[in-house]
Amino acid sequence: MSLQAKAPRPKKCRVESCRTLFVPARMGQAVCSPACAIIDAPKNQDRARKAIQREERADIKERKEKLKSRSEFLHEAEKAVRDYRRIYELSIGSGCISCGESQESILAAQGWKVGGAFDGGHFMGKGARPELRLIPENIWLQCKACNSGSYMHARKGYTVSQGFRSGLIDRIGLEAVEALEADHEPRKYTIDELKAITVQYRAKTRELKRTAA
Repeated sequence: MSLQAKAPRPKKCRVESCRTLFVPARMGQAVCSPACAIIDAPKNQDRARKAIQREERADIKERKEKLKSRSEFLHEAEKAVRDYRRIYELSIGSGCISCGESQESILAAQGWKVGGAFDGGHFMGKGARPELRLIPENIWLQCKACNSGSYMHARKGYTVSQGFRSGLIDRIGLEAVEALEADHEPRKYTIDELKAITVQYRAKTRELKRTAA
């Protein structure tokens, strides 16, 4: 029969001006908070001050999270998915899905643009088809010009959107493209689901960058 560890007993803070009753979080803890640790011993000042700053940053972050609207959480989730798709496509050497130009030629022509020369562009626009805005298979690498709707680099004889469809058929096949076009499944995400998507795709992006480094 195993013995259960006893819960720590409350004790009074060692700082005379405090003497707050607290439950120690670790063995040997003599003060109730980082603020009291600063008072208790000069050697603890730097460590305690950093702990206070961490607590303050965490508190500010938590309050900001509580003030966010659902649309802000949706925007963060979409950005996380787009960033992942853009970086993944760049990592495998894809060119622009719409105009077909290579990464090298796009960088030569548009490398000066703010935010870089490449975007993650939606095949089915998120305005008309919001249910697909977080679907990875609907997001592909586009050069800045094509993503903004410019015809400067469009495929010969195609509009930018037609070029996108043609490029996508080359990549995944007509059947998959038509399935994406026919997808009208409603997707109503909760805030917790949006947070989870953001965390998931940020982690996937970090892993891509770590692997490429």
